[in-house]
Parts: sequence; structure tokens; C-alpha cells
Amino acid sequence: MMIPIKLPREEKEQIIEQLVNFYAEERSEELGSIGAEQIIDFMLREIAPYVYNRAIEDALKVVMEKSSSIEEELYALERRTR
Repeated sequence: MMIPIKLPREEKEQIIEQLVNFYAEERSEELGSIGAEQIIDFMLREIAPYVYNRAIEDALKVVMEKSSSIEEELYALERRTR
């Protein structure tokens, strides 16, 4: 079960404002704050888990690449014995 993503109120209000502006500028539609908040809540509930999982996959890939690089560098530092 995924823990719901909750945004600090200030961040959510900023996103609401951005969404309202987007609707006005890009779609020439009026979207109120309540409607914008409902869209944001939907996106956090339904879409955010996919984005989150992709971010985890990307982070894991970077960590694995860095780990491999570090391993190679350590082997290069290894001293030869007779």
C-alpha cells in the first residue's frame, strides 16, 4: 500500500495558483481554486505513484552505475602481490 503524498499547504497553494493560471492562459477556461485543488488531489492520488516509482528506478540506476564505477576504481587501486 502506498502512503498518500501530502504537500505542505504553501506548496499546494502555489500549485493551485499555477494550475488556475495554466487553464486561463492555455485553455482560455476559468478554473476555480476548489476545482484546481480537486485536480491536484486526483493527480497526487492517481498519477504520483507512477512518477514516484519512475524516480526510484532512475535513482537506483544512478546508484548502481556509481557503485560499479567505484568498484572499478577500487580494483584499479589494488596492489599487485607476487
